[in-house]
Amino acid sequence: MPAAALKPKPLPTQSTAKHPVLFDSPYEPEVKRPLPAGRPRQWYVTHNRRLKAMRLAIALLDSGVYLPDQARNETIRGTAERIGMRPPSDTTCHMVRALMRYSR
Repeated sequence: MPAAALKPKPLPTQSTAKHPVLFDSPYEPEVKRPLPAGRPRQWYVTHNRRLKAMRLAIALLDSGVYLPDQARNETIRGTAERIGMRPPSDTTCHMVRALMRYSR
């Protein structure tokens, strides 16, 4: 019998880290840097939309919405309101579902 078969599998909620991970407390986000100048306006719009979609996807995952089919536009907009963000457009909602789909 291989040695890997004798080793018990960790529980899904159990950490597999060899060393404990230290968290900085209290948490402070990184300092925001200005975006690079000289790009077309559409690049900045797309960039900010991707960031918003990423934040919303993370918030949905944290709230228990794991499948893109569960994330309807109303659900995404309700989550945005709950975390203090302006309601996303239909395009951003579509992008959130795409992020959730491709993260699997």
